[in-house]
Amino acid sequence: MILDPSGVERYRIEGYLPKDWFRARLEMGLARIAFMKKKFAAAQEIYASVAERFANLALAAEALYWRDVCKYKATNDHTVLEPVAKELADKFPGNEWQLKSIPWAH
Repeated sequence: MILDPSGVERYRIEGYLPKDWFRARLEMGLARIAFMKKKFAAAQEIYASVAERFANLALAAEALYWRDVCKYKATNDHTVLEPVAKELADKFPGNEWQLKSIPWAH
């Protein structure tokens, strides 16, 4: 479990993961803490880093999704979501996170 400084669970990893997956999931947890604290720029930076450094893992799609949700939350500009919907469709067709982004595609 990944807890925020006040002890609230913000992310959970269950079961065994190879070390690269585990590292990526830990970083996703840190991004989630920043997101929940409304530190959208910090969360966006972590998600972007995970997406780049772990591009060969399926969780990169989740990181891309949340990276641009952070952009939206920081700006309230929904147009920032369309490019990530296209990126997810290109890189991860049929992936859960690509499917979640369908409403953003025009």
